[in-house]
Amino acid sequence: MDSKKLITPLGIGIASFVVGLLIGLIVLGWWIWPVQWTDAAPGALQETYRVDYLRMAVEAYAVDGDAQIAKVRWDGLGDTQAETMTLLKQSPAPATVEQIAAYETAVGVSAGAPPAPTEEAPAGRTLITTLIIVMCVVTLLLGGALVVFFVLQGRRAPATKTPLMEAQEAARQAEMTDYAAMGEEAPMAQFMASYRIGDDLFDDSFSIDSPTGEFLGECGVGISETIGVGDPKKVTAFEVWLFDKNDIQTVTKVLMSAHAFEDTAIRQRLEAKGEPFQIEPGSQVVLETATLRLVARVVDMTYGEGALPESSFFEGLVLELAIWQK
Repeated sequence: MDSKKLITPLGIGIASFVVGLLIGLIVLGWWIWPVQWTDAAPGALQETYRVDYLRMAVEAYAVDGDAQIAKVRWDGLGDTQAETMTLLKQSPAPATVEQIAAYETAVGVSAGAPPAPTEEAPAGRTLITTLIIVMCVVTLLLGGALVVFFVLQGRRAPATKTPLMEAQEAARQAEMTDYAAMGEEAPMAQFMASYRIGDDLFDDSFSIDSPTGEFLGECGVGISETIGVGDPKKVTAFEVWLFDKNDIQTVTKVLMSAHAFEDTAIRQRLEAKGEPFQIEPGSQVVLETATLRLVARVVDMTYGEGALPESSFFEGLVLELAIWQK
Protein backbone atom coordinates (compact mmCIF):
# COMPACT_ATOMS: atom_id res chain seq x y z
CA MET A 1 0.00 0.00 0.00
CA ASP A 2 1.28 3.46 -0.91
CA SER A 3 2.13 5.31 2.34
CA LYS A 4 1.20 8.64 0.70
CA LYS A 5 -2.46 7.56 0.57
CA LEU A 6 -2.51 7.51 4.36
CA ILE A 7 -1.35 11.14 4.63
CA THR A 8 -4.70 12.83 4.09
CA PRO A 9 -6.44 15.66 5.99
CA LEU A 10 -8.80 13.11 7.54
CA GLY A 11 -5.91 10.87 8.56
CA ILE A 12 -4.06 13.80 10.15
CA GLY A 13 -7.17 14.84 12.05
CA ILE A 14 -7.80 11.34 13.40
CA ALA A 15 -4.14 10.94 14.38
CA SER A 16 -4.19 14.31 16.19
CA PHE A 17 -7.30 13.34 18.10
CA VAL A 18 -5.86 9.96 19.18
CA VAL A 19 -2.51 11.50 20.27
CA GLY A 20 -4.31 14.25 22.21
CA LEU A 21 -6.52 11.66 23.89
CA LEU A 22 -3.56 9.51 24.92
CA ILE A 23 -1.52 12.43 26.28
CA GLY A 24 -4.32 14.33 27.97
CA LEU A 25 -6.35 11.51 29.45
CA ILE A 26 -4.01 8.58 30.02
CA VAL A 27 -0.55 10.13 30.52
CA LEU A 28 -1.49 13.31 32.40
CA GLY A 29 -4.92 12.50 33.82
CA TRP A 30 -4.35 8.88 34.93
CA TRP A 31 -0.60 8.50 35.35
CA ILE A 32 1.21 11.73 36.25
CA TRP A 33 -1.52 13.66 38.09
CA PRO A 34 -4.47 11.35 38.71
CA VAL A 35 -7.48 12.84 40.46
CA GLN A 36 -7.80 11.60 44.04
CA TRP A 37 -11.06 11.96 45.93
CA THR A 38 -10.95 12.23 49.72
CA ASP A 39 -13.35 13.15 52.50
CA ALA A 40 -16.47 12.37 50.41
CA ALA A 41 -19.74 13.35 52.03
CA PRO A 42 -22.35 10.64 52.85
CA GLY A 43 -24.46 12.00 49.98
CA ALA A 44 -21.81 10.74 47.53
CA LEU A 45 -22.16 7.14 48.70
CA GLN A 46 -23.88 4.40 46.73
CA GLU A 47 -27.63 4.14 47.38
CA THR A 48 -27.46 1.11 49.71
CA TYR A 49 -24.76 2.68 51.88
CA ARG A 50 -26.63 6.00 52.06
CA VAL A 51 -29.66 4.17 53.43
CA ASP A 52 -27.49 2.31 55.96
CA TYR A 53 -25.93 5.64 57.01
CA LEU A 54 -29.32 7.26 57.57
CA ARG A 55 -30.66 4.20 59.40
CA MET A 56 -27.70 4.38 61.82
CA ALA A 57 -28.26 8.12 62.27
CA VAL A 58 -31.93 7.47 63.18
CA GLU A 59 -30.99 4.74 65.65
CA ALA A 60 -28.25 6.92 67.19
CA TYR A 61 -30.73 9.74 67.77
CA ALA A 62 -33.16 7.30 69.38
CA VAL A 63 -30.42 6.43 71.89
CA ASP A 64 -28.75 9.80 72.63
CA GLY A 65 -31.51 12.27 71.69
CA ASP A 66 -28.92 14.82 70.50
CA ALA A 67 -30.83 16.88 67.89
CA GLN A 68 -27.77 18.96 66.96
CA ILE A 69 -25.69 15.95 65.98
CA ALA A 70 -28.72 14.44 64.22
CA LYS A 71 -29.02 17.61 62.10
CA VAL A 72 -25.31 17.50 61.16
CA ARG A 73 -25.64 13.89 60.05
CA TRP A 74 -28.79 14.74 58.07
CA ASP A 75 -27.10 17.67 56.29
CA GLY A 76 -24.31 15.33 55.21
CA LEU A 77 -26.71 13.68 52.74
CA GLY A 78 -27.00 16.91 50.72
CA ASP A 79 -29.26 16.71 47.70
CA THR A 80 -29.96 13.01 48.31
CA GLN A 81 -31.87 13.62 51.58
CA ALA A 82 -35.40 13.13 50.24
CA GLU A 83 -34.48 10.12 48.09
CA THR A 84 -32.58 8.42 50.93
CA MET A 85 -35.39 9.01 53.44
CA THR A 86 -37.94 7.55 51.01
CA LEU A 87 -35.79 4.44 50.52
CA LEU A 88 -35.33 4.06 54.28
CA LYS A 89 -39.08 4.23 54.89
CA GLN A 90 -39.56 1.43 52.38
CA SER A 91 -37.25 -0.82 54.43
CA PRO A 92 -36.77 0.74 57.89
CA ALA A 93 -35.85 -2.33 59.98
CA PRO A 94 -34.25 -2.50 62.46
CA ALA A 95 -35.28 1.16 62.92
CA THR A 96 -38.97 1.73 63.67
CA VAL A 97 -41.47 4.06 62.06
CA GLU A 98 -41.72 5.99 65.34
CA GLN A 99 -37.94 6.47 65.48
CA ILE A 100 -37.90 7.76 61.90
CA ALA A 101 -40.72 10.21 62.62
CA ALA A 102 -38.91 11.47 65.73
CA TYR A 103 -35.71 11.91 63.71
CA GLU A 104 -37.56 13.91 61.03
CA THR A 105 -38.94 16.20 63.69
CA ALA A 106 -35.49 16.67 65.19
CA VAL A 107 -33.89 17.68 61.90
CA GLY A 108 -36.79 19.93 60.89
CA VAL A 109 -38.37 17.80 58.16
CA SER A 110 -42.18 17.74 58.01
CA ALA A 111 -43.71 14.33 57.32
CA GLY A 112 -44.33 13.91 53.61
CA ALA A 113 -42.68 17.23 52.68
CA PRO A 114 -39.35 17.43 50.84
CA PRO A 115 -36.38 18.67 52.89
CA ALA A 116 -35.10 22.18 52.49
CA PRO A 117 -32.22 22.36 49.98
CA THR A 118 -28.80 22.47 51.49
CA GLU A 119 -25.82 24.32 50.18
CA GLU A 120 -23.57 22.17 48.08
CA ALA A 121 -20.27 21.43 49.72
CA PRO A 122 -17.34 23.02 47.89
CA ALA A 123 -15.38 20.70 45.63
CA GLY A 124 -12.12 19.65 47.20
CA ARG A 125 -10.05 19.88 44.07
CA THR A 126 -6.68 21.53 44.23
CA LEU A 127 -5.50 24.12 41.73
CA ILE A 128 -3.20 21.64 39.97
CA THR A 129 -6.04 19.10 39.61
CA THR A 130 -8.30 21.71 38.06
CA LEU A 131 -5.51 22.79 35.71
CA ILE A 132 -4.93 19.21 34.53
CA ILE A 133 -8.63 18.68 33.89
CA VAL A 134 -8.79 21.89 31.86
CA MET A 135 -5.76 20.79 29.85
CA CYS A 136 -7.35 17.40 29.11
CA VAL A 137 -10.62 18.98 28.03
CA VAL A 138 -8.89 21.52 25.79
CA THR A 139 -6.76 18.79 24.18
CA LEU A 140 -9.82 16.65 23.48
CA LEU A 141 -11.76 19.59 22.08
CA LEU A 142 -8.92 20.56 19.76
CA GLY A 143 -8.57 16.98 18.52
CA GLY A 144 -12.32 16.70 17.98
CA ALA A 145 -12.41 20.03 16.15
CA LEU A 146 -9.67 18.88 13.79
CA VAL A 147 -11.53 15.68 12.99
CA VAL A 148 -14.77 17.55 12.29
CA PHE A 149 -12.97 20.14 10.15
CA PHE A 150 -11.19 17.61 7.95
CA VAL A 151 -14.28 15.45 7.59
CA LEU A 152 -16.29 18.47 6.42
CA GLN A 153 -13.50 19.50 4.07
CA GLY A 154 -13.35 16.06 2.49
CA ARG A 155 -17.10 15.68 2.05
CA ARG A 156 -17.99 15.71 -1.64
CA ALA A 157 -21.79 15.53 -1.49
CA PRO A 158 -24.50 15.80 1.16
CA ALA A 159 -25.49 12.53 2.80
CA THR A 160 -28.66 10.93 1.48
CA LYS A 161 -31.49 10.12 3.82
CA THR A 162 -31.76 6.54 4.98
CA PRO A 163 -35.13 4.71 4.96
CA LEU A 164 -35.21 5.00 8.76
CA MET A 165 -34.66 8.78 8.58
CA GLU A 166 -37.43 9.10 6.00
CA ALA A 167 -39.78 7.07 8.20
CA GLN A 168 -39.01 9.18 11.26
CA GLU A 169 -39.63 12.37 9.28
CA ALA A 170 -42.97 11.03 8.04
CA ALA A 171 -43.98 10.17 11.61
CA ARG A 172 -43.13 13.70 12.80
CA GLN A 173 -45.15 15.31 10.01
CA ALA A 174 -48.22 13.12 10.55
CA GLU A 175 -51.04 14.66 12.60
CA MET A 176 -52.50 12.83 15.56
CA THR A 177 -56.24 12.31 15.58
CA ASP A 178 -57.98 14.86 17.82
CA TYR A 179 -60.52 12.56 19.45
CA ALA A 180 -61.65 15.25 21.89
CA ALA A 181 -62.60 17.55 19.00
CA MET A 182 -64.63 14.69 17.57
CA GLY A 183 -66.64 14.46 20.80
CA GLU A 184 -64.91 11.27 21.92
CA GLU A 185 -62.86 10.48 25.00
CA ALA A 186 -59.22 11.45 24.54
CA PRO A 187 -56.87 8.43 24.52
CA MET A 188 -54.46 7.81 27.36
CA ALA A 189 -51.57 7.61 24.87
CA GLN A 190 -50.96 8.10 21.13
CA PHE A 191 -47.99 6.97 19.05
CA MET A 192 -46.94 7.14 15.40
CA ALA A 193 -45.24 4.15 13.77
CA SER A 194 -43.76 4.76 10.32
CA TYR A 195 -42.18 2.40 7.77
CA ARG A 196 -40.28 3.09 4.54
CA ILE A 197 -39.10 0.44 2.11
CA GLY A 198 -35.48 -0.39 2.81
CA ASP A 199 -35.96 -0.42 6.58
CA ASP A 200 -35.61 -4.20 6.72
CA LEU A 201 -35.37 -4.22 10.53
CA PHE A 202 -38.56 -2.21 11.07
CA ASP A 203 -39.99 -2.98 14.52
CA ASP A 204 -41.50 -0.05 16.44
CA SER A 205 -42.58 -0.62 20.05
CA PHE A 206 -43.92 1.75 22.71
CA SER A 207 -44.39 1.59 26.48
CA ILE A 208 -47.92 2.27 27.77
CA ASP A 209 -47.99 4.15 31.08
CA SER A 210 -50.87 5.54 33.12
CA PRO A 211 -51.14 9.32 33.78
CA THR A 212 -49.48 8.63 37.15
CA GLY A 213 -46.54 6.85 35.52
CA GLU A 214 -47.60 3.27 36.27
CA PHE A 215 -46.52 0.73 33.64
CA LEU A 216 -49.60 -0.84 32.03
CA GLY A 217 -48.20 -2.65 29.01
CA GLU A 218 -46.66 -2.23 25.56
CA CYS A 219 -47.73 -2.04 21.92
CA GLY A 220 -46.02 -1.98 18.56
CA VAL A 221 -45.85 -2.75 14.86
CA GLY A 222 -43.42 -5.01 13.00
CA ILE A 223 -42.88 -6.85 9.73
CA SER A 224 -45.00 -10.00 9.46
CA GLU A 225 -44.49 -11.25 5.89
CA THR A 226 -42.39 -10.38 2.84
CA ILE A 227 -42.85 -11.28 -0.81
CA GLY A 228 -40.41 -11.89 -3.63
CA VAL A 229 -36.62 -12.04 -3.36
CA GLY A 230 -33.71 -9.64 -3.27
CA ASP A 231 -33.00 -6.44 -1.35
CA PRO A 232 -34.62 -4.41 -0.05
CA LYS A 233 -37.26 -6.69 1.43
CA LYS A 234 -40.76 -6.29 -0.01
CA VAL A 235 -43.17 -6.21 2.94
CA THR A 236 -46.63 -7.54 2.12
CA ALA A 237 -48.01 -7.68 5.70
CA PHE A 238 -47.38 -6.07 9.08
CA GLU A 239 -48.47 -7.21 12.53
CA VAL A 240 -49.73 -4.83 15.20
CA TRP A 241 -49.72 -6.14 18.77
CA LEU A 242 -50.89 -5.14 22.25
CA PHE A 243 -49.48 -6.46 25.53
CA ASP A 244 -51.41 -5.93 28.77
CA LYS A 245 -49.60 -6.66 32.03
CA ASN A 246 -52.96 -7.68 33.51
CA ASP A 247 -53.75 -10.15 30.71
CA ILE A 248 -52.36 -13.63 30.05
CA GLN A 249 -51.69 -13.17 26.34
CA THR A 250 -50.56 -10.65 23.73
CA VAL A 251 -53.20 -9.74 21.15
CA THR A 252 -51.97 -9.57 17.55
CA LYS A 253 -53.66 -8.65 14.25
CA VAL A 254 -52.15 -8.82 10.78
CA LEU A 255 -52.39 -5.82 8.43
CA MET A 256 -52.18 -7.11 4.85
CA SER A 257 -51.76 -5.68 1.38
CA ALA A 258 -54.62 -6.17 -1.08
CA HIS A 259 -52.68 -8.89 -2.94
CA ALA A 260 -51.79 -10.81 0.25
CA PHE A 261 -55.36 -10.67 1.53
CA GLU A 262 -56.76 -12.01 -1.75
CA ASP A 263 -54.15 -14.76 -1.93
CA THR A 264 -55.72 -17.68 -0.05
CA ALA A 265 -52.41 -19.38 0.70
CA ILE A 266 -50.80 -16.26 2.17
CA ARG A 267 -53.89 -15.32 4.17
CA GLN A 268 -54.27 -18.81 5.67
CA ARG A 269 -50.56 -18.88 6.58
CA LEU A 270 -50.76 -15.51 8.37
CA GLU A 271 -53.95 -16.37 10.25
CA ALA A 272 -51.75 -18.33 12.64
CA LYS A 273 -50.19 -15.02 13.76
CA GLY A 274 -53.44 -13.10 14.22
CA GLU A 275 -56.71 -12.03 12.66
CA PRO A 276 -56.01 -10.76 9.10
CA PHE A 277 -57.17 -7.39 7.78
CA GLN A 278 -56.77 -5.73 4.40
CA ILE A 279 -55.83 -2.11 5.04
CA GLU A 280 -56.28 1.07 3.05
CA PRO A 281 -55.83 4.78 3.90
CA GLY A 282 -58.10 5.78 6.80
CA SER A 283 -59.03 2.24 7.82
CA GLN A 284 -58.92 1.22 11.48
CA VAL A 285 -58.21 -1.98 13.40
CA VAL A 286 -59.18 -2.46 17.06
CA LEU A 287 -57.27 -4.62 19.56
CA GLU A 288 -58.59 -5.27 23.08
CA THR A 289 -57.19 -6.94 26.16
CA ALA A 290 -58.46 -7.28 29.72
CA THR A 291 -57.83 -3.62 30.63
CA LEU A 292 -56.63 -1.91 27.42
CA ARG A 293 -58.13 -0.96 24.05
CA LEU A 294 -56.00 0.03 21.04
CA VAL A 295 -57.16 1.60 17.78
CA ALA A 296 -54.65 1.35 14.92
CA ARG A 297 -55.48 3.89 12.19
CA VAL A 298 -53.81 3.95 8.78
CA VAL A 299 -52.71 7.58 8.40
CA ASP A 300 -50.93 7.05 5.08
CA MET A 301 -49.85 4.14 2.89
CA THR A 302 -48.39 3.63 -0.57
CA TYR A 303 -47.72 0.51 -2.60
CA GLY A 304 -44.44 -0.16 -4.36
CA GLU A 305 -44.09 -0.75 -8.08
CA GLY A 306 -42.04 -3.32 -9.94
CA ALA A 307 -42.05 -6.85 -11.27
CA LEU A 308 -44.19 -8.17 -8.41
CA PRO A 309 -48.01 -8.27 -8.60
CA GLU A 310 -49.88 -5.00 -8.26
CA SER A 311 -50.63 -3.84 -4.68
CA SER A 312 -48.49 -6.64 -3.29
CA PHE A 313 -45.91 -4.77 -1.19
CA PHE A 314 -45.70 -1.49 0.69
CA GLU A 315 -43.54 1.47 -0.28
CA GLY A 316 -44.48 3.24 2.95
CA LEU A 317 -46.88 3.05 5.88
CA VAL A 318 -47.74 5.50 8.68
CA LEU A 319 -49.84 4.00 11.46
CA GLU A 320 -51.33 5.80 14.47
CA LEU A 321 -51.75 3.81 17.68
CA ALA A 322 -54.23 5.25 20.20
CA ILE A 323 -54.72 3.53 23.56
CA TRP A 324 -57.49 3.77 26.14
CA GLN A 325 -57.70 2.16 29.57
CA LYS A 326 -60.95 0.31 30.18
